Amino acid sequence: MSSPVTGWDLEYRPRKLRRYAVIAAVVVLAIHIVFGALLTISDTGVRNIGVLDQLSIMLIGVVIAGVILLFTRPRIRVGAEGVSVRNLVTERLFEWDRVRGLSYPEKGSSAHLELPDDEYIPVLAVRASDGEQAVAAMDRFRDLDTSYRTR
Repeated sequence: MSSPVTGWDLEYRPRKLRRYAVIAAVVVLAIHIVFGALLTISDTGVRNIGVLDQLSIMLIGVVIAGVILLFTRPRIRVGAEGVSVRNLVTERLFEWDRVRGLSYPEKGSSAHLELPDDEYIPVLAVRASDGEQAVAAMDRFRDLDTSYRTR
């Protein structure tokens, strides 16, 4: 959970979300490659299906698999600098003076990093589906939050 090499006290990534994303990406890619390869190069009566059509179907599978793999990126890191939250595309660092805590909404699937003025940032890395690992990450975050905000 922690990474002394990078200088962060807590570094957490979701377990099940990453696994499911990789499996889904592989399945989608395999389906597109197989259908692209099985698409016959013949006259269908409407238009000729060529090699470019086959490659296009395969390329669409590559693009969709790439988008699905974005779900392997979520991460939260906590250290002296603050809290770094990386969701699907962007990563943002929140200094400790802006952090109010990490909460878990009653009907949500991921945690929220609470900010001033009732704002929050979803933390896709801490998910309910991870069970005890997510609870341990929340507990570790709260310990670090207490130690860094009392300085």
